[in-house]
Amino acid sequence: MSEQSRSAGRIRGTGSRRRKPSRARRVKRVALWGAAALVVVGGSGLAYAYVTLDGNLKGVDIDAALGTDRPDDVDNGSQDILVLGSDSRSGANGKYGADEGSARADTAMIVHVDEGHTAASVVSVPRDTLVDRPACTSDTTGEQVAAAHEQMFNSAYQVGGPACAVKTVEAMSGIRMDHYVEVDFTGFEKLVDELGGVKVTTSEPIDDPDSHLALKPGTHTLSGEQSLGLVRTRHSVGDGSDLGRIQLQQAFVKALMDQAKSVGVFSNPKTLFGLADTATQAVTTDSELASVKKLTGFASGLKGLGSKNVDMVTLPVEYDPQDPNRVLPQKKAGEQVWAALKQDKPVPASATAKSAGDKGDAGNVVR
Repeated sequence: MSEQSRSAGRIRGTGSRRRKPSRARRVKRVALWGAAALVVVGGSGLAYAYVTLDGNLKGVDIDAALGTDRPDDVDNGSQDILVLGSDSRSGANGKYGADEGSARADTAMIVHVDEGHTAASVVSVPRDTLVDRPACTSDTTGEQVAAAHEQMFNSAYQVGGPACAVKTVEAMSGIRMDHYVEVDFTGFEKLVDELGGVKVTTSEPIDDPDSHLALKPGTHTLSGEQSLGLVRTRHSVGDGSDLGRIQLQQAFVKALMDQAKSVGVFSNPKTLFGLADTATQAVTTDSELASVKKLTGFASGLKGLGSKNVDMVTLPVEYDPQDPNRVLPQKKAGEQVWAALKQDKPVPASATAKSAGDKGDAGNVVR
């Protein structure tokens, strides 16, 4: 694939680390939508309907596509998961727009679960971040994808699928991703509806024709369609940027986690099966997790996590002086973020203090 120069045009978008788990134990729109999937699968107790649910799962062999040219697999019991929300318009997703034959990582979250599985840090990566994309092999076509300088982060998924997205994150962070989870528009909607909606409180009106969402200030129980509208909203809140939208997404994920904890799935087998069935159909994972047995083992270690145990930040960035619609990583601040995850520590407030990501002006709109 030929790459244009920066001035000629970047690809545009609409936007156990790691003790080896036993065979019984070998999984965050989501990273937002994937984050939703993690929360739901984590509380579902999937094994009782093994045969039905196992057939729902889809896996991607990322290890085979990436080979050995990856960061070290550190054995300290923590987990790092790349969670992507795909904006694919194929199949049932066609109602959200015309299918242009490719998809982008509309939402990306790097979820770090600490060694004791008692807390997690989530780092949202703005899709418009300009990064150096490494050469990779597409896991969907097997084609070689050339390296490229200062390309939009979400282009990695667009040109090379999940494997290239994982390799780009690993190149940025120096952290090996233990797992990969992806959810698309339709899967996200179904997950929220199966949970009975998600309760949020808005501090100001939201009226965004692009995302088809209109909410008055107050408390709302959002349907799947409304929830998708919320996490896609940008023009009617804050400064109208993707950074503001990320703040909405982070607030929604916490509300989603609280809802998943409150629905009482273990006391209602019908609810349990419906939730598990929807969750396993909604996600695409790395091949290590593409069975109910493996996914259940991983997810059982996440059941204790609640929204109060999860710290959410946005990768420190600054606006590109050559294009206000793009952002550039803040190198030193970013190094602080990745160092904290590697050391299994919370991300220090100083790392994001000067980031444009904390200035999206939408942080208090939803709670």
